[in-house]
This record gives sequence, structure tokens and C-alpha cells, in this order.
Amino acid sequence: MPKTHEPKLIAGNANRPLACAIARRMSMHRGMNVRPVDARVERFNDQEVFVEVFENVRGEDMFIIQPTSNPANDNLMELMIIADALRRSSAARITAVIPYFGYARQDRRTKARTPISAKLVANLLTESGIERVLTMDLHAAQIQGFFDIPVDNLYAAPVFALDIEHHFRGNMDKITVVSPDVGGVARARELAQRIGSGLAIVDKRRVRPGEVAEMTVIGDIEGQTCIIVDDLCDTAGTLCKAAGLLVDKGAAEVHAYISHGVFSGPAVERITSSQLQSVVVTDSIQPTVPVEAARNIRIVPTAPMFAQAITNIWQGTSVSSLFEHETLAPIYEGLYALNG
Repeated sequence: MPKTHEPKLIAGNANRPLACAIARRMSMHRGMNVRPVDARVERFNDQEVFVEVFENVRGEDMFIIQPTSNPANDNLMELMIIADALRRSSAARITAVIPYFGYARQDRRTKARTPISAKLVANLLTESGIERVLTMDLHAAQIQGFFDIPVDNLYAAPVFALDIEHHFRGNMDKITVVSPDVGGVARARELAQRIGSGLAIVDKRRVRPGEVAEMTVIGDIEGQTCIIVDDLCDTAGTLCKAAGLLVDKGAAEVHAYISHGVFSGPAVERITSSQLQSVVVTDSIQPTVPVEAARNIRIVPTAPMFAQAITNIWQGTSVSSLFEHETLAPIYEGLYALNG
């Protein structure tokens, strides 16, 4: 069968709505019907993963869309087994599109006799036959160096900047971007520079993991609309405490922009009962029913950005161009008509 002239998508079970949204967006750009290839990704009775691809993929440029979110181990195994199935079916190139890269928090040895799990996962993905990785907002930028294959790390900040300019139009001079910890200052500074706002930092000190002893605000937030920016939110404990502290210190209102909404345990309940006016997350992780029902959680799409990135990779053109406002704004034109 002759090689097609379009990229081909295949989806695991981790976030099928996002995969379908990416396919629809690519269909709009390409002027033809792009859809995930026909395949089944199922479980045997003992929960072993089974994959069968029903379409010919010989010589094709394949893109697997699969975040390694909860359950991380199951979704990671699905990703690797799909890659193995494609490799054994003679796909020309296999790119893993991992909107949320699990195990990224274990990027270094924080204590003696602990693993660097992010490096182990990088090795596993490479050995499974994956030749390129496309992801978004890695928890630690150095994880790109754990791979011996190309890694394209997209950023949610340009999309967040578009969303902020749209929803806070007319009040941009009252916004202060806040980093929830010292380690996230670079991320917060980048967003602050994009929207031309001030910057503040919440300095937190822990007595033990998961327990914050003291929090201090560095910067002037009196009367400001504070926007906390972070790469992920797990149990939301620190996020909600930071929001309460900012209000106590004189902030007019507090919002949060989070790249990956992990939302484990009591996270949603904490957010809905907190002083956060809104929490904006991307759809890199498929939202649960409680997340979608939460009054102050809003989801922004990443499909336009990932669809364009996949197209650029397939065409051999620049992916880093998507970091710029001028390139990304037209892609989100229908969602954020900033001049309307």
C-alpha cells in the first residue's frame, strides 16, 4: 500500500477527547479528514495491555497521543506497547505526544538511595521505539537532556497570556503574577513579561514533605489582582494556602493558571471552598466530572497548539515558533478575539 501524504494519529485511553480535538483541528488546517487510526487498546482479565492496529501504518509518520497521567503506570505501559506495535508494523517514524509527562517530579536525587525516575522513563520510552517526544511544560527543563532523542517542550504561557488578555481586558495594569515558590520564579517571570505585569513570590518553608510551616509574600500586592502561575496542581494544599495569604496581605482577588490539573484527593473540594476566584487549567489531563462541575475551575484547550506542533514536526518546520504570541494568536483566533 503506498505511503500517504498526511501524518497519522493514534490515541491511547488516557485522554481520547484531546486526541479527537487535535484530529479535528488538523482537519481544519489540512482541509481533509484527519482522525485517529482505527485501533483497540484494551486490557486482558489480568489487566495486561493489549494493542491491535487495524490500519496499515507501514512507512507512515505516526503520532501517539497519550499523557502519562493517573493511572500513570497504566498509561505509560499503554504508550510503550502502542509504540512497540507501530515499530513492529514498520512505521517510518514514531513520535510520542505526551501533553503531561508523568514522573517528571522525580528528576533528581533529593536524598540518598532514591531513584531518578524521570530518567528511567526516558530510557523506557526510547527503547520502546519512540524516536521523538512532544510534550508541554515539563516540571524540570533538564528532563529534555534525559532523552537521547529529540524532545520538543511546548509552553502553556503563551496560551495563558492570550486568556488573561481576553478575560482581564481593561484591568491589565492591576495584575501581578505570583510564583507560589522560589523554584517557579522563572515560569512566573516569563508570563509577567508577556503580559507586562508586576511579579511577586510566595516564599514557603517546609518542616517536612507535604507540610508547609511558614509562607511569606515577597513583593507589593496591595489592591492587585494576583495571578498564581504553576506547572501543576496535585492536592491543591499549597495553592489554596497561598491564595489565602495573598488575600490577607491585601490582594483584591486571586486567580491561578496551572498547566496540568492533576487534582488528586481533596484538590477540587479545596479549590471550590478557597478564596480563589478562578483556577484555569489546560486539558493536558482529561478532566474528571468533579473538575468539570467545579464552579471556579475553567479549562483552556491545547488542541490548537498541539495540532500545529504536530503539523510542523511532520513538515520539518519550526516548533519553537509556537512560543511567540504572533504565531499562536491566529491559531486561537476563534477562542480569543482580543480585538472584538
